[in-house]
Amino acid sequence: MLYAVVDIETTGGYASAHGITEIAIHIHNGLEVVDTFETLINPHQDIPIHIQALTGIDNEMVANAPDFRDVAETIYNLLCDKTFVAHNVNFDYSFVRHHLEACGYSLNAKKICTVRMSRKIFPGFPSYSLGKLCSSLSVPLNNRHRAGGDAAATAILLGMLIENDTAGLLGETLKKTSKEQTLPPNLQRAEIDKLPNTPGVYYFKNEKGKVVYVGKAKQLKKRVCTHFSGHSISQQRQNFLRSIHSIDFQTCGTELMAFILEAAEIKKLWPENNRAMKRFEQKYSLYHFEDQNGYIRLGIDKYRKNGAILYSFNNLLEGHQLLRTIATDHQLCEKLCFIQTPKSACTGHAEGTCQGACIGEESSALYNFRVKRAIKELQDLLPSFALIDEGRSVDEKSCLWVEKGKFYGMGYISDHCDVNDLKTLKSAITPYPSNDYIMNMILSYGNQFPQKMIQLTP
Repeated sequence: MLYAVVDIETTGGYASAHGITEIAIHIHNGLEVVDTFETLINPHQDIPIHIQALTGIDNEMVANAPDFRDVAETIYNLLCDKTFVAHNVNFDYSFVRHHLEACGYSLNAKKICTVRMSRKIFPGFPSYSLGKLCSSLSVPLNNRHRAGGDAAATAILLGMLIENDTAGLLGETLKKTSKEQTLPPNLQRAEIDKLPNTPGVYYFKNEKGKVVYVGKAKQLKKRVCTHFSGHSISQQRQNFLRSIHSIDFQTCGTELMAFILEAAEIKKLWPENNRAMKRFEQKYSLYHFEDQNGYIRLGIDKYRKNGAILYSFNNLLEGHQLLRTIATDHQLCEKLCFIQTPKSACTGHAEGTCQGACIGEESSALYNFRVKRAIKELQDLLPSFALIDEGRSVDEKSCLWVEKGKFYGMGYISDHCDVNDLKTLKSAITPYPSNDYIMNMILSYGNQFPQKMIQLTP
């Protein structure tokens, strides 16, 4: 078997927006290096000062260097029938593959990451960066942060890995069924192997144990592995994969429970790589309060987390439509409901739909009686039910509790528990925050499976 040990220097961290400034390829036959190729490359873009300081490659050095297109055929011919080897292989591979594709060459090589393999074959070192690993293994590393020097050291490292691979790990990695080469460089295969294929929530953590991403899944192991498939070259993906050092998880009885737990955990942990769920917020709500004249007033306002909310809406129009319907059905004053803003009486007073509360002709006691009746009618329309479903094992069931249109919480009960014993049922529930996103999922699921719902009496 022939290996192509590759190292590149670049103008930045992701291939779609940055160029290659230098590439070195060492062809290794499993025993020794049998061929080498090395060249500077003109990236046709400015090399940032901090990268010049790191690599020693400046704009003047690459000004007369060949364009990548000039050497693409040579690079492709060196790589196309070899196993691609690099330290943090997905970085180098994504760059080379992207730039070859731009020149009309499609690279689809097997890969070996010397970071991952070193963690397995030489466990226990404090760091697996190329410089510190070479120091730990007494591998000579000359001309650091230049493609030729780093590729030469990586080639020696490859030889040591092959020599010490008594368990045949390299061969297992190269099998078509192996997912090893797709995993992030800092994530151990054992982290994947421990995942069950059940519904649940997973947590990607960085080297300090901080959660950087939360996701939900119908099948945990299968879903987690999809994060590492493909060859996306975006900066966001590359940084994301490098940040993953470990995985934690919680199993759930159903996918719906995983959805809810995911939403709650994102709000609690606020991981840097979760975006869509962070943006979801209820925008408007229906409130009530008593004014200085003793009249209970209804009104739509922006959502307040700790307010006395009667109903919530995603947009202002939806809220005003409901409020107008309530005012019409219960002969409430549109001025006191903030629908109209006249200086004197509302238009409903002249039309007979308002009894004059806006100008003091109707007492607060009579007006408030109708407001309270309207509020009670609205609350009575809000659903209250328990949703009984599968548990995490055959010995239990899951329960979601909805009370007056709000998600109260969820939990697990014994499979032998009487689901009609509502007091016992509720005692098993762990409270969770509610929002329209969660309620819409629960109501949709309940409409799909009405046989799983138990209506709660007021």
